[in-house]
Amino acid sequence: MAGSLTYAPPGATCPGDDVWSTEIPGYRRYERTVVIGRGDSDWRAASDAVLQWGIKRRSGFGVTPLAGAGERVTEGAEYRITAAWGPLAVHEPVRVVAVVDTPERCGFAYGTLPGHPVSGEEAFIVCNTPDGHVTLTLRSLTSRAPKGPWRPLFPVLLLAQRTYRRRYQRALRRPARGE
Repeated sequence: MAGSLTYAPPGATCPGDDVWSTEIPGYRRYERTVVIGRGDSDWRAASDAVLQWGIKRRSGFGVTPLAGAGERVTEGAEYRITAAWGPLAVHEPVRVVAVVDTPERCGFAYGTLPGHPVSGEEAFIVCNTPDGHVTLTLRSLTSRAPKGPWRPLFPVLLLAQRTYRRRYQRALRRPARGE
């Protein structure tokens, strides 16, 4: 393993829980749920995609499994997420800290490892609601990295985070017929 997480406690975004109430002093808390589809076909597509990093890849990130990790998320597995803009690439080491995979809810949370530009946890949760809607819930706890060159750029990183959240909200939507 690459080292200890840069925050505690792991699993703080509680992807298996319908209601999330965790707060960590000094961390920005975010939660948003959007409808991304309807019916079994959309549920199957979204749940398969989220558990194989589709939400990150479709949002413009590269995801590289490390140390024997697979393409499908597994608790304890480590990955390197890469955001690239032209010749500039930012590498983000993370560890999957929680996975949920039930007939109505699936998703995962990853936590930041040393070298990540921020400190905290992010969760992506897809739900198949009783009324047939498929929803995506984004949860995160974010703070400055405990050390490193990214600390002074934290306000800029928060702006980038907002941009990527909008991409996440669109990433698992199934295109309408004819698109």
